[in-house]
Amino acid sequence: MTPLSVLDLSPILEGSDAGQSFRNTVALARHAEQLGYRRFWLAEHHGMPGIASAATAVLIGHVAGQTRTIRVGAGGIMLPNHSPLVIAEQFGTLASLYPSRIDLGLGRAPGSDQATARALRRNLNASADEFPQEVVELIDFLSDAPRQPVQAVPGRGTKVPVWILGSSLFGAQLAAMLGLPYAFASHFAPAQMMDAIELYRATFRPSEQLAKPYVMLGFNVFAADSDAQAALLATSMQQAFVNLRTGRPGRLQPPVPGYMDTLGAPERTMLAQVLSCTAIGSGDSVREQIAAFVQRTGADELMLTSQIFDQQARLRSYELAAAAMHA
Repeated sequence: MTPLSVLDLSPILEGSDAGQSFRNTVALARHAEQLGYRRFWLAEHHGMPGIASAATAVLIGHVAGQTRTIRVGAGGIMLPNHSPLVIAEQFGTLASLYPSRIDLGLGRAPGSDQATARALRRNLNASADEFPQEVVELIDFLSDAPRQPVQAVPGRGTKVPVWILGSSLFGAQLAAMLGLPYAFASHFAPAQMMDAIELYRATFRPSEQLAKPYVMLGFNVFAADSDAQAALLATSMQQAFVNLRTGRPGRLQPPVPGYMDTLGAPERTMLAQVLSCTAIGSGDSVREQIAAFVQRTGADELMLTSQIFDQQARLRSYELAAAAMHA
């Protein structure tokens, strides 16, 4: 059976606030742990009105402290925004607090505009072009015998598992070259998914961390007790993508009956493309859709995300997805 994990953006709901988002995140993590999900990852975003996981390492520590066994990590940390030493210290601290439970996924996209990048790192000379070098530097900080004169304390010797995140062939090449597990953002950028998987597996070089290729794919799931209810729940995510792509990012909105009927052809085409790696429906329907996706891609693990407005419906979606995979 393909292992399942959870990606959470700690969404801020319309009419709510970040404090409630964090309570919802903890409740989801505990629920996922009870259901047997392998990992619970949080993603770094900045300046987004609907996403509360900006201080990602802080939130990872909070979630890890409120759970017992599930792995908790970053999916991911956007390394161009940070010094590798600072990330090594943060995740070395997390690994020291929660041994054998912390993952560190790294992305090269800053995920922000120039003004936000300046506010985050205050060095606009830093760029995504330096990403490979900084990944190697960070891994060295976490190793038993770093080659650098500066030491990460905590950090040294923790050997926190590092993943490369990506939505293009660049990340696939880097993960293969360094012998690291690869997580592809197919849940919102699926265009190069199959090419990236093929390239990663064909060029993978074993490393101390990983002996053979390991691919985890992002996948949207909107599961409910009926296909119609699931389709309604999915409209919150559809609204979020349309608003983001039209320059109007905001808080996660309540579902809207008949939402797709209100859209023009360009918006429908855009949603069909970016959400092509998505299962919507009842438990049986979701099981068939997930099975078809795994068969097509050969994914070693799936990271499910359910951007659902109602918290109880979101918990139910993950419950149905887990049950579908165990059926």
